[in-house]
Amino acid sequence: MKDINIVLLNYKCKDDIIHAVESLVADVKDSPYNIQITVADNSKNEDGMKEAVEKFPGVLYVDSGGNVGFGKGNVNGFKACQARYYFALNRDTIIPENSKTIERIIKYMDEHKKIGCIGTKLLNMDGTLQYSCYRFDLPSILIKPLKQINFDRKYKWVKKHADKLIMKDFDHNETRPVDWVLGAAIVVRKEVIDELGWFDDRYFMYLEDADWCHRMWEAGWPVYYVADIVIKHAHARDSAKVPGLFKALFKNKLARIHAVSWFKYLWRWRGNHKYYTTKY
Repeated sequence: MKDINIVLLNYKCKDDIIHAVESLVADVKDSPYNIQITVADNSKNEDGMKEAVEKFPGVLYVDSGGNVGFGKGNVNGFKACQARYYFALNRDTIIPENSKTIERIIKYMDEHKKIGCIGTKLLNMDGTLQYSCYRFDLPSILIKPLKQINFDRKYKWVKKHADKLIMKDFDHNETRPVDWVLGAAIVVRKEVIDELGWFDDRYFMYLEDADWCHRMWEAGWPVYYVADIVIKHAHARDSAKVPGLFKALFKNKLARIHAVSWFKYLWRWRGNHKYYTTKY
């Protein structure tokens, strides 16, 4: 069994994947841990991902057979190699040089055996903070689709709830339990998988991370934001590229997918939108 299986999900973004793999390979060089890097491919190898991965010895390529969604694609990669920890890492991420990030993740999880899941600090490519942990705050979740189409930049009442959702009011240099962490860099313990299962593939994309963390808290597995482990992430909100709510829903497929996931999440957790961490 590997110590950690790191899964990068490809959907016609080969160049991003290669850059991410290069940074991972450099980070885990000479590591004392048994580390698996896996590329799960949702694009039927249309961009030559399989051949590109072959230049990295030990990197595993998994063909999902088509675009099966974010959660299911990652799970295909997880299932291909059993590990003590499973790490879903977005394709547009870079591990900082000489940071030993993967080693530090494994050590943190080994030293905190009651924690079920962690999310690292994410920085934009220019070094500024990217908000990557959230509250199960019902009013804020209800207005989440408005944030996705940038209404938080136009209306103060949307911004107020959006800021609460992404926890702008706490020091992001502090490691602490949080309600949920962004699926762009989420590490989960094998024992959690054995008890609760994987990402729920009923969510094609978006909010599968919130749902997973919600299930963890319900089962008594805390979720933590770890401030001193840092990954760079070129975050792009593709579902926000068409301005306006109705225009986005009609013209932007990802916006429609986001809305469907939002409805599924709200319905699944109806009557159970509570804080698991400090409400302040």
